[in-house]
Amino acid sequence: MNDAGKDKAHAPRAREILLESGKTIWYLRMLLAGLMIMFVILTVLMFYFGGPVETLNRTPSRPSETLYFCAITALTIGYGDVVPTTALGRIDAVLLGLIGVVFTGLIVAAFVRGVQEASREPRDRPHSDAIGN
Repeated sequence: MNDAGKDKAHAPRAREILLESGKTIWYLRMLLAGLMIMFVILTVLMFYFGGPVETLNRTPSRPSETLYFCAITALTIGYGDVVPTTALGRIDAVLLGLIGVVFTGLIVAAFVRGVQEASREPRDRPHSDAIGN
């Protein structure tokens, strides 16, 4: 665990980190696409059956406000200016929040893996530029 005895540690460059993170996101593309499709489906359900209402003047929300509400909910921000008024809408909002947490967690995990892979010594990497030299 303590690498004090090692020579200067390999410091990853931003390009290496982005490349490794991009590879991981590419491997997760189907899962991420599935989450995005679920987000779109839940957004449409929210508009038609969730009863989203703007709290300022208690009027039904327009499609753009519904999309805004769903995005803010999925990002777990939740300002409270648009709220669902039906039981289905509240269940939909919880599902949107869960999808957002999973999506965000996967993206963060991909970047953490990118940093870890980019930090490895070139001789420890299976596909480094040093192979064949």
